[in-house]
Amino acid sequence: MPDPHEAGPSLATDLVTFLFTDIEGSSALWEQDSSLMSQALAAHDALARNAVESHEGRVVKTTGDGMHAVFDDALCALAATLELQRSLSDPASTRDVPLRVRCGVHAGMVERRDNDYFGRAVNRAARIMRVAHGGQVLLSQAVVDSVHKMLPEGISLLDLGKVRLKDLSTPEHVYQVIHPRLRATFPALHPLEATPNNLPSQATSFIGRDKELQALKQLLSRSRLLTLTGSGGCGKTRLGLQVAADTLERYPDGVWFVELAALSDQTLLPKTVAVALGLEEASKAVMQMLTEHLKGRRLLLLLDNCEHLLDACAKLADALLRHSSHLTILATSREPLGIAGEQAYRVPSLSLPNAKEEQTPASVAPFEAVQLFAERALLVRPDFRLTLQNASTVASICRRLDGIPLAIELAAARVRFLSVDEINRKLDQRFTLLTGGSRTALPRQQTLRSLIDWSYDLLREPEKLLLQRLSVFAGGWTLEATEQVCTDKTVAQNEVLDLLTSLADKSLVAVEHSDAASRYRLLETVRQFARERLLESGGGETLRSRHREYFVALAEEAEPRLLGAEPSESLRRLENEHDNLRSALEWTLLEPDCGAGLRLCGALYRFWWTRGYIAEGRDWCTRVLSKAETEGQTHERAKALHVAGALAWSQNDYPSSRTLHEQSLAMSRQLREQKGIAGSLNALGLLACDQGDFTVARELYEESLAIKRELGDRQGIANSLNNLGNVAYDQGDLTAARALYEESLAIAREIGDREGVARLLGNLGNVARHRCEFVHARELHEQSLAIKRELGHRQRIAGSLNSLGSLALDQGDFVSAGPLYQEGLSIGREVGDRLGIATSLEGLAAVVAGLGNPRRAARLWGAASRVRAEVGLPLSPKDRITFDLRVAEARSALGDDGVFDRAWREGYALSLEQAVQIASNATECPT
Repeated sequence: MPDPHEAGPSLATDLVTFLFTDIEGSSALWEQDSSLMSQALAAHDALARNAVESHEGRVVKTTGDGMHAVFDDALCALAATLELQRSLSDPASTRDVPLRVRCGVHAGMVERRDNDYFGRAVNRAARIMRVAHGGQVLLSQAVVDSVHKMLPEGISLLDLGKVRLKDLSTPEHVYQVIHPRLRATFPALHPLEATPNNLPSQATSFIGRDKELQALKQLLSRSRLLTLTGSGGCGKTRLGLQVAADTLERYPDGVWFVELAALSDQTLLPKTVAVALGLEEASKAVMQMLTEHLKGRRLLLLLDNCEHLLDACAKLADALLRHSSHLTILATSREPLGIAGEQAYRVPSLSLPNAKEEQTPASVAPFEAVQLFAERALLVRPDFRLTLQNASTVASICRRLDGIPLAIELAAARVRFLSVDEINRKLDQRFTLLTGGSRTALPRQQTLRSLIDWSYDLLREPEKLLLQRLSVFAGGWTLEATEQVCTDKTVAQNEVLDLLTSLADKSLVAVEHSDAASRYRLLETVRQFARERLLESGGGETLRSRHREYFVALAEEAEPRLLGAEPSESLRRLENEHDNLRSALEWTLLEPDCGAGLRLCGALYRFWWTRGYIAEGRDWCTRVLSKAETEGQTHERAKALHVAGALAWSQNDYPSSRTLHEQSLAMSRQLREQKGIAGSLNALGLLACDQGDFTVARELYEESLAIKRELGDRQGIANSLNNLGNVAYDQGDLTAARALYEESLAIAREIGDREGVARLLGNLGNVARHRCEFVHARELHEQSLAIKRELGHRQRIAGSLNSLGSLALDQGDFVSAGPLYQEGLSIGREVGDRLGIATSLEGLAAVVAGLGNPRRAARLWGAASRVRAEVGLPLSPKDRITFDLRVAEARSALGDDGVFDRAWREGYALSLEQAVQIASNATECPT
């Protein structure tokens, strides 16, 4: 490690070039002769240091058997790397120990602390080195862009294409340096270490399908929409998952699985896809967000179980494929989507033994259907084997089940209780072959339904009843939910666990274990079968009512906990039950009385807001409130109006928000509901404050505070005090703001409101910042950010990042401020927080101006001003002072008002997406 105080070349603090090296196979060399390897490594280090320093670079540190160096100039980095490789080509230079060194070179913006370098560029350089082979030099696209016109004579570049690098979200285009004195031919780059995906792990082995896999991979290489069709249970999903896993390397931007079985509302399809892709709520239409995210990305989308949403899936696939030229969709459905360009592939049954041939263990074992039966039978009976006595019967079972995977798995599960002969006889009672022995003439849907019917008939009466009732759940359920929803005199609570276990043993119920609580689910085909039986029995309405009551109670129980010290567990539980909550809301719309729907909307507000389901929550509120219009004035309706107004505010829809809150206020006044009155006054004050009407805001906040003091509502008091502090802060009265914030913080801590504590620590950090108490301000903001990250509230995390960025700006630390604003901008874009986006854009503009690019800064400020104008969010008077000073300094630095103004207008003319794209690279790209 070099002396940190050692004098070295003066290096740029922004755009630099990194060299990472490592000795391939060094561990084996150390094992062979550690003493000789120690001498060789010392010689290597001396050669490396000389190569770097003789080309105006500096060794930042040694890294085990490698080195990390930095250069002001990319050409110098390349020259140093080639000198090192040439010197190592002679084993005598390293004590006759041949050292094969791999090298990675990358250029980018960096953060420098304590004589070391940090940031994305450093990480990327190291990752590039790790995919190289010993003796190979790899350059990133950024380096090639800098040196390709100035390459020394005899040196050329070999384009190796894009590679996925471990832990990095985007691929890197790499090139190999070709030099006459260096080895030119190498194997393919080391296997890619991490392709992003959300493919679920499989608990059981994948059997057979070699021909299908080969055919599907070929089809997928030349078709952008490939749909696997076939009956329920034929293995479409499992085959699709295997194809996706086998082709990961084709899709540098990832492979994403979207499970649609539990989704009943087709309007939620785009949102479901967005969630699978990791996109959070945005104020714009979800389809627009999807198409913009997918544009230019090379990824595979696996849409599973499309048949019950066929029209919606067809429209979605068509729209996404038309707008995203590199997108590929793999779908599973009982029938094709029916759009242009679709390649349909019918999934065949598993291969089956020929009934006319001898049936021995050796002759039937190669067939996929038999392999599947034997594998699954072993799971329930570890001593199961194919024998001379049972081979023929197993083959017969597989043939009678048409080689349908789900049917075979259900039959194999019976091995725990029945012999294969007994299973075969039971099949005889249910299945009859058509004339001529061709069972393919029967619809596979009916074949599978017959098998499920057969499995159902084998159940005891309590098992049948419970299976019917379990069909009321969507997306899974817990043991507690089963006990509350599905029990009565015929199915007692103390029987539920044993009955569930029995159904799971028979492969009719799947179990998902976790540390918190086990969850259960039905295979979709089984669920549909059980639901038909439930409706036939006339018990559907009663079960639906119990289901609705249970999940309304669950949401109302969670509501106060979401405001408490530990909301994470309640958020997790509501997320797990989201499909059931959606079903409950849907069912309330079918009932004459909308009271339950209004209660659910009121209780779910915090969940929707925190987890980013803002548009969906607002839509539920709109639908329920529309149905409840004729039901008069009620507390539940007033609360639902308040929730709808708050969600509209979150989307920056101020006119709608004001209308909804005024309706809620009027209804609460008529009902003399003081808590509701206080909440609506507070919400209307928030709207006034956001739009700069501080006098009205203060009046509304104070009226709300007075009511909360009368009620003894400690959390409400803390909230009103905080909001009054915001008014004082925005008007420049820092002393009053600090006092109000501290009073509010004391209450928040007393009642355990961690979200409130985080918010108030941030607000106090802003006060400290404006008082130039920078160390204290940073401590407060970092404490606030830590709590927000723990709670997982993305919008508030972005707010803390922007605040820390502003703090760094105040101290002239542009290198630290840039990444903070970039992360804040990314989150703001994801959640659709346009105020947060404007704040991040303004901060990045100031960073760019500080780094010496006032013209780009003017464009970003122009873009931010358009965002503020569109949503009516002006800068506060206090923030306006600092903003105007920074703009004036940048204008002066440019030296030409006309150029600055034109750049501002260019930025103002940008769309939000264009502005975000430019800002994302603002601190790295030239003008």
